[in-house]
Amino acid sequence: MSTENDAENDLAPIRFDTKIAVLLREDLEPWQRLNVTAFLVSGLGSELPEVVGEGYEDADGVPYLPMFRQPVLIFEGTKETLRTAHTRALSRALPRALFTSDLFTTGNDRDNRAAVRAVGTGELDLVGLSVYGPRNAVDKVLKGARMHR
Repeated sequence: MSTENDAENDLAPIRFDTKIAVLLREDLEPWQRLNVTAFLVSGLGSELPEVVGEGYEDADGVPYLPMFRQPVLIFEGTKETLRTAHTRALSRALPRALFTSDLFTTGNDRDNRAAVRAVGTGELDLVGLSVYGPRNAVDKVLKGARMHR
């Protein structure tokens, strides 16, 4: 038998113990910010099935693709902030995706991977980074970044 307390719990906001975050370099053009964000979050969704919820369906029964089950928080920072966050994400072995400035000049997936493969970890010209993991670990990775405005 359901109680009033159960009903309140069903309506309570869902609090996630994990976080999905994207960090963008602050000097990107608006179109670049959108493009980089889209690419970065696609990497998380393809490798981490637990971040994707169930599919959607409208009142007429038309199905839609599933999306992330939790919000994606967008941050921005300097080139150095990105470099530091990347180092922290690596040291914590958090799932991550990256976008380098070189990827703006390539036109396909094969060339994108070759552009990243051609540069050592410490020399990557990062313009975006996405991370997923426990809230506190992601918060530590993003220390020094600010919410995107």
